[in-house]
Amino acid sequence: MIDVNELRNGVTFERDGNLYKVIEYTHHKPGRGKATIRTRIRDLRSGAILEKSFISGDRVQDVRLDYREVQYLYNDGDIYFFMDTETFEQPAINASTLGDVVYYLKEGLQAKLTLYENEPLDIELPTAVELEVVEAEFAVKGDTATGANKQVTLETGLRVQVPLFVEKGDIIRVDTRYGNYLTRV
Repeated sequence: MIDVNELRNGVTFERDGNLYKVIEYTHHKPGRGKATIRTRIRDLRSGAILEKSFISGDRVQDVRLDYREVQYLYNDGDIYFFMDTETFEQPAINASTLGDVVYYLKEGLQAKLTLYENEPLDIELPTAVELEVVEAEFAVKGDTATGANKQVTLETGLRVQVPLFVEKGDIIRVDTRYGNYLTRV
């Protein structure tokens, strides 16, 4: 058991038979009374995002997670298949569990798989991935007086704001934490 004051971004815990991962954490101390810990958590099995408040002194069950290096293979509808690079097993994860991570998955991508009692729960991506632009609006250099952006669609379906010089067929690097353009490759 861990005290809720020890919850931080990325910490995984169990409560009422469900596994949760902390996305956001704030500690609020009013003038009188106990502190309140407000969290935004994601249910690792269903992918649902919840907001939960705890009173200082509450306790939650910590969990032991295992991590494996995997390579993304392919998807079959809503099921995404990965290959363990050591054992060559092929764990599968549902799209609803992965959430927005599916927009960064490209065949051959190396990632870290989170397991709880041999149940695949989550994928930790590298901080940046390189994706090809498949659809881009036409832009003229003199359209604006300041640095302008346009929206493009990438090979995975992700839509990103990029500078005007990025064109269809270009490969760009995208930050997986925030979903924004980093550079043209």
